[in-house]
Amino acid sequence: MSKKAKRILIISGIGIDVAITIFLFIVAIIMLATMPAGHANMSRVEFEHQASLNGPFIGYLQTHSTVYFWVGLFPLFALLALNIVILILYVRKVGKKPEVAVDDLSEEQKAALRAELLKELQGESEKAKKEEKSE
Repeated sequence: MSKKAKRILIISGIGIDVAITIFLFIVAIIMLATMPAGHANMSRVEFEHQASLNGPFIGYLQTHSTVYFWVGLFPLFALLALNIVILILYVRKVGKKPEVAVDDLSEEQKAALRAELLKELQGESEKAKKEEKSE
């Protein structure tokens, strides 16, 4: 798959994810805002009548809480879990340091690396000589 096609798919996926999330949040807010007052003290028939005044879709979801869970809340939780997993994978991918081959280094970088290695080797040899003298 080309980079351009992959980029288009990623942007489309993000757009669909955002659109679904916003829609589900709006439905949840409308559900809570239009819930009939005192619904705990109403009979089932009264509650269904009051909920039907909120429109066919919202009224149906208010009277059928199981359907609301599977259509409204479960997809929100699933999208949240999916977004967290994608975020973790992206952070791991970005945080991984690329391996550098010696052939990829410039001459100045190679010289600096040699100087650093020589300094470390000299420090180790001096340390070994001090240990021999102390024994």
